[in-house]
Amino acid sequence: MYRFLFSSKWLGYFVLAVIFATACVFLGRWQMDRRAETLAEINRVVSNYSATPIPFAEIKDQFQDLDPEREWTQVEMRGSYDLDGQRVVRNRPLNGQPGYDVVVPFRLTTGEAVVIDRGWLPIGNDTPGRPDVVPAPPTGEVTVVARLKPAEPKLDRGAVDGQLASIDLASFATELPYGIATGAYGQLASETPAVQPMPTPFPKPATEEGTHLSYSLQWFAFGVLMFIGFGYAARQQARNAAIDAEEEEDEHILAAGGTPKKRTPAPRKNKRPTSEEEEDAILDAQGY
Repeated sequence: MYRFLFSSKWLGYFVLAVIFATACVFLGRWQMDRRAETLAEINRVVSNYSATPIPFAEIKDQFQDLDPEREWTQVEMRGSYDLDGQRVVRNRPLNGQPGYDVVVPFRLTTGEAVVIDRGWLPIGNDTPGRPDVVPAPPTGEVTVVARLKPAEPKLDRGAVDGQLASIDLASFATELPYGIATGAYGQLASETPAVQPMPTPFPKPATEEGTHLSYSLQWFAFGVLMFIGFGYAARQQARNAAIDAEEEEDEHILAAGGTPKKRTPAPRKNKRPTSEEEEDAILDAQGY
């Protein structure tokens, strides 16, 4: 009954179904992997973002080699900003608006130096490619609380004097007359004493999971539906073939002078009526 499934046409259909379902599984797993990454980031934000700040001496090694699980951890430091080392970082959008980040070396009282990202500035109107005003950090000794962020990779594009293409700490260090930690920098949470004006502070990272789970389930469902559709098409093909076989059998019986078996007619799916059926329908309509 289902021997037609071994024909080249139906084997081709089956191969296409397998390829489509495999692609759906791959895309579903990709969405699940993205969901796992998102959940890990959410967990770091929830655990570290608002936790009690840790003294620099207890966590200074993270500025050289940041453990991903330590991202967003608050660190408390005391020292002074090096205004001469201040830079703006290009191409830093915030809430859909183009702008810059302001990064400043921070020299601790213990002798170490790290980089602090003090916030965001919009693009300027006075001079193309530069912010109109870069607020200066407080002078003298300052207590800073900053959140750990990993150093960014070097980008294959340049920047004008006083600007950086990315927060690539290793490259930034070559522009300074002293050493800085190159594994991580601090995103400013607070500084005491505070000054005004200030760059725009960074918003808290989103802690919503998003749509990765629903998308992954949809892709898995599409893969299953492909086989359901294949099975339904095969069933209809077998049903139509059985009807054709019964009609041929009745024709042979009539040709031999016998009487065909009475059968309950089954509805024909996806098949055009035969010429005999069309003639019978015309005669019925005319009352014969």
